Order: sequence, then structure tokens, then C-alpha cells
Amino acid sequence: MVLRKHIQGFFQVQTSTVSLVERLISVVGGFVGIFCVMMISSIFMDGVSAVFVVASMGASAVLLFAVPHSTFSQPWPLLAGHLVSAVIGVACAKFVPEPMIAAPMAVAMAIGLMHFLGCIHPPGGATALVAVIGGDAIRSMGFEFVLYPVLINAVIILAVAVVFNFPLAWRRYPASRTTKPAASISPADTYSDITHADFVAALAKIDSVIDVSEHDLVEIYDLVTKSKLERKSHE
Repeated sequence: MVLRKHIQGFFQVQTSTVSLVERLISVVGGFVGIFCVMMISSIFMDGVSAVFVVASMGASAVLLFAVPHSTFSQPWPLLAGHLVSAVIGVACAKFVPEPMIAAPMAVAMAIGLMHFLGCIHPPGGATALVAVIGGDAIRSMGFEFVLYPVLINAVIILAVAVVFNFPLAWRRYPASRTTKPAASISPADTYSDITHADFVAALAKIDSVIDVSEHDLVEIYDLVTKSKLERKSHE
């Protein structure tokens, strides 16, 4: 039992509180998203580009339909993350002749620029990488690769995610759709009052994947509570 806990802790195995319905919605969303990207992109780029879908859109679909509340899933990270990564990837492919250097350089620079612009979208790293190692069909496109398929793919999957999630009230996408007021916290409350069962119950009510660990949630709550108490003491 102790060994099992250590293994779960090391690999950060999280207990899922998401309902079967929510999981099935994510599955359907992923199918609809990629289907629309492939179908619409093929129409737009018929005879224009031999490559009409970027593989990294599969990773974007996971975020937009399985973790729609994630900061990584929002419109700005999605669009800007893919675009800046594509630009960097194409530039590295063009100006760095050695792929063993160009590939990691593209990913590293994409990470840095996404950090700088506040648009971290993990699939962007794959977009930068595929621009370098995607083969002659992609390399021959040059910077056109940024516009099509990357931009067209990203716009389509964003539009599908907005439409798909809109009728599902608990799936606030984009996150700016939320109108819920923030819950007030009593100064007497402390994080030590929170138990694992409280987290499980709260996450079950949200019924959506939250990409933050229980430990981080406790730490955030602790820091917020301390900050509020410090602010009150100076008033």
C-alpha cells in the first residue's frame, strides 16, 4: 500500500472525478473538431497545398475538448501559439541547415516566444518541430506553411470548439464566458481545514478536467488566505 502511494505520487496519478457523460462529450468533441478541420481545410486548400492538416491539431483538440477551461486552451494561446511556433519552425528549417540543431532550436525558441507573448500552447512545440522535420512537402512550402495549413487549421478548430461548447453551460469556452461571482473566503478559514474529501467533492461538482494538482490548489489557497489576512492587518 505504501509502495503504491509512492508510485502514484512519483508519477502524479490523479483520481478522475469527471463523469462518464463529460468524458463522452470530450470524445465526441475531439471527433467533430478534427473531422471539421480535415473536411473544411481540404476544401479551402484543394490544389493549393499538398499538406492540409498539421498533426499538432490533434493535440490542440485534446485541450479544447477535454480541458476547455485550461489557460492553454484559450483562443489567444491557441492561435498565437501555433502561429509564432510555425514562423520559428520555418525560419529554423530555412536558415539552420543541420536538422539535429534546427529541430531543438525551433522548439526551444517557440517555447521562449510563447512565454514572452503569454500564449503558451503545448501543441505549438509540435508545430515548430514538424516545420523542420515534416519532410520535403512541408519544407518546400516555406512561410506559406504558417498561413495554410497552420492558420486555417487553428481558426477552424477554434470556431468548432466555441460552437460545440456553447450549449454546454458548465463548459465555459472561451473562459471569458463565465459569469459566476467569486466565492468569498472567511478570514477565519485556513487551508488546514481542507481535506482530500473536500477536493474530491468540489471537483466532482465542477465535472470538468482541471489541470492543476491537489497540492497546488492547497498551496494557492494558503497563499491567497495569507495575502488576504496580511492586507486586512494593514487596513
